[in-house]
Parts: sequence; C-alpha cells; structure tokens
Amino acid sequence: MKNKGILPLFRTRNTVFTFNDLSLILSETDEIRLRSKIKYYVKKGDLFRVRKGIYAKDRNYDRLDLATKIYTPAYISLETVLARAGIVFQYYKDIFVVSYLSRRIVCDNQGYVYKKLKNEALTNSAGVENAGNYYMATKERAFMDALYFYGDYHFDNLSPLEKEKCFALLPVYGNKKLAARLKTYFK
Repeated sequence: MKNKGILPLFRTRNTVFTFNDLSLILSETDEIRLRSKIKYYVKKGDLFRVRKGIYAKDRNYDRLDLATKIYTPAYISLETVLARAGIVFQYYKDIFVVSYLSRRIVCDNQGYVYKKLKNEALTNSAGVENAGNYYMATKERAFMDALYFYGDYHFDNLSPLEKEKCFALLPVYGNKKLAARLKTYFK
C-alpha cells in the first residue's frame, strides 16, 4: 500500500506532477521539507522521477500529460493531432507540442518537439480543448498550426476538417500570408 502521506496524490486524475503541483496536493509550503518528502517517496518507489522537477505516480504515466508539463503554457498539436484525426497518414514517434519556445528533447526514451508560437496566439484558447490532464488542439487548430509553422505542407486527407472552423481561427494568428495559404487548400 502507498504511504498515507502521499495518498492525496493518488486520488487525482493526473499522472504527471510538477514540483509546484506536489506542493499544492501535499499541502507543503516549506520547500526544503517538500524536497525531502519527494526524495523519500522516490526512494520508496511511491513516485517516479521523470525529469528534474517532474514526477509521475509510476512508469505508466500519460506521455501527453508530460509533454505539456515540461514547458508551460503548452498544448498538443501539429502531427500528433493531425495523425490521430487521419489528416496525415505518416507515423510520427515524437509528440508535437506548441509552446513558448522551440526545441526537441528526449525524456524517458520519448521525443518531444516543441514549436514556438507568439504569446497572443499561444494563450488564445480558440480551437484548444481540455483533454483532462492537458490541453490539445482540435484538428482544425492543429491544421492551422501546421500551415502557420510549415507554410506549404502536404496533407493526405482534408475531408475530416470543417472549412468554416479553419477560417474562424485566422484571427488567432494575425497573419495575412496564412489567410492566403488557407485559401489554396480550400479552393
């Protein structure tokens, strides 16, 4: 049985926790005591250290949950969403995330690709849905993100997209070239 002191952690739906999350859940405001508790729980096997400052209940944590906790604010988008929606048919091992910076990292043998989006667009919730423990772009928002980041991009199947929703997302980006690109896909 898990340690009683960590029990509140296992009552949450989250699978991944930042240091600040643990502080709130465990009601511990003293940073030194919290670090000591976390170290104890990791040593006992009650917590799994995924990355510095990020922990999971066990090794079977949700990778998408982790993707949005490494750099925040962030949401799952681009190829990850497009492949799930059947808009692109290629398989991508990496998880694609839109955030405030661009980089690729590997954490626990999983690749994460972060694409930097300007702050006004990143914090605009249009086309971004709460998926429980993280935020994920709708297929239309992921499509628009791909057009924004990649310019000319090959999509295998546009039939799952709702044209009106894509055009409604144009103000999020504030980019005239994006409007012209979008029109070429929906002639």
